[in-house]
Amino acid sequence: MFTANLPMAAASAAADPGVDVSAAMWAGLALVVIVLVAVDLLVFARDGHSPTLRESALWSLGWLALALVFGVAWWWWQGSEAGSQFFAGYLLERSLSLDNIFVFAVILSYFAVPDAVQARVLAWGIGLALLLRLAFILIGAALLDAFHVTFYVFGVLLLYTAYKLARHDGDEVQPERNPALRLLRRAVPMTTDYRGESLVVRHGARRLATPLFAVFLVVATTDVIFAVDSIPAIFAVTREAFIVFAANAFALLGLRAGYFLLAGLADRFVYLSHGLAVILAFIGVKMLLVDVWHVPVWLSLAVIAAVLAVTVLLSLRARPRERATA
Repeated sequence: MFTANLPMAAASAAADPGVDVSAAMWAGLALVVIVLVAVDLLVFARDGHSPTLRESALWSLGWLALALVFGVAWWWWQGSEAGSQFFAGYLLERSLSLDNIFVFAVILSYFAVPDAVQARVLAWGIGLALLLRLAFILIGAALLDAFHVTFYVFGVLLLYTAYKLARHDGDEVQPERNPALRLLRRAVPMTTDYRGESLVVRHGARRLATPLFAVFLVVATTDVIFAVDSIPAIFAVTREAFIVFAANAFALLGLRAGYFLLAGLADRFVYLSHGLAVILAFIGVKMLLVDVWHVPVWLSLAVIAAVLAVTVLLSLRARPRERATA
């Protein structure tokens, strides 16, 4: 378990519970995630399959149920504090992932990705994003362990992100400015059209990437950009890297089904950015107060749930004119 070099009084209050995470537990979690990603690819995102709204809803409920089962098992095994940390972290990551869904919609629209391959490219992109997030989580945990000032850096970053998100504007999403895409276009020869679900095809003696490979790369790297906000936020809930990754994994596994369920409803969630901004601002302040007051996990969970509920309620009650303006 990672513990930062806090003053003794703050450390006793802010430290995580005695979660003894072994290599076997990490291996078990990795195996579960790999199996679930494989199921997602081979069943939901199977060749040429365009998910229906009903199917996406059932899969979304299934991923939610799996997260709840894991959380209950973790609570029973490690105690209420560790269990509540997982649920608070999962709710936080799941709520922040809603913004990813609408950005993914912009990316798929920009690249004119055929409906039949959207599920596959999202599943592969989210799988790569999980690996990149794991690296980010381990680095973040090490920084918090070694440098107490990292708490304040993360807190300021979250407050700045909250400010930017509150002023969020859909025109800011510009896939063509993605640095990974720019590098790919310069370094890798690419076809001008899609070739089914192929990422790479042979053309004579050469191998060429297809536009689908570019989409896959942009989806994964865009998610990592979002992780710059969400990973510091969840570290304010728990500093145990195992819990952080588990919450991220279950939130991301439900992201692809959530895309097909919610992408068409983007205009209904007119106050989503404002709600997420409030959550990030709360978490940022919490990190800045780490040496003064340790905010209980139950309070974090209650604030996140309450803000989400109010955001959804206000969005559903918004008048058409307000939706158009937003």
